[in-house]
Amino acid sequence: MAEHTKCLIIGSGPAGYTAAIYASRAGLTPIMYQGPQPGGQLTITNDVENFPGYADGIQGPEMMQDLEKQARRFGTDVRYGMATSVDLSCSPKKIFIDGTHEIHAESVIIATGASAKWLGLPSEEKYNGRGVSACAVCDGFFFRNQEVAIVGGGDTAAEEATYLANLCSKVHMIVRRDELRASQIMQKRVTSNPKIQMHWNCQTEEILGDDNGVTSVLIKNHITNIETILPITGFFVAIGHKPNTDIFKGFLDMDEAGYLTTEKGSSRTNIEGVFASGDAQDHIYRQAVTAAGTGCMAALDAERWLTEQED
Repeated sequence: MAEHTKCLIIGSGPAGYTAAIYASRAGLTPIMYQGPQPGGQLTITNDVENFPGYADGIQGPEMMQDLEKQARRFGTDVRYGMATSVDLSCSPKKIFIDGTHEIHAESVIIATGASAKWLGLPSEEKYNGRGVSACAVCDGFFFRNQEVAIVGGGDTAAEEATYLANLCSKVHMIVRRDELRASQIMQKRVTSNPKIQMHWNCQTEEILGDDNGVTSVLIKNHITNIETILPITGFFVAIGHKPNTDIFKGFLDMDEAGYLTTEKGSSRTNIEGVFASGDAQDHIYRQAVTAAGTGCMAALDAERWLTEQED
């Protein structure tokens, strides 16, 4: 038998937990399913120093635990489980958890986030959080005045390389082709920056390190087959993100990359009663604080929409 709720939150992380806090305080008694990675990407981030209110910084997992406790304190029903399929064409919406449990929700807040694309190297996973990162804006500060590398050739990689060049002593940019895919203005900024060294036609073979973290990276030019070891302490992957929105295809409008589209200035999707927040709909900022902001918006939008339905 299906379970009924006024408000279902799919996914956790800063967006989901903030939505839960606001929805709970508004009396919506939300149910939250945390998804395959409770707490989202911040659970694999060691030091978070750019979230307001933590003067001395905080560990990513600890911050997510604090947000979960706050959501539970106001009455959110936080559950383990993953939304595996949906039917958003009906009212209430039908969401299936782990393929078996059916929930009928009057309103749905999507906070499924996005996942960074990785190279797939075992050493990449080994040193994740100890020199390997997928977010230069989040972690670049920890490598101030140090030598780092970044892999990628698009606008994101170029923007992050430029950002890192303002902090680090040198930035090695590893590009698998002989040109960048980035826009012309970003290409010019990168190639004209004396602190950024380009490594064309190269791929990462291995990330090397010790007990303290990353110490160097082995790259190979696939044209000449020459291998080079670059001495670095930070390795940034900027080959893109994939929003976790596949189960909503066919129901919700999204861009070609899969990011959900919302009405300007709101979290409303193209389906009444369904709201999107966090990295599932944000391919520009992708920060914890902006995700939390859109989580707040989604809960307020859901509350107002539910009130309108009662009038």
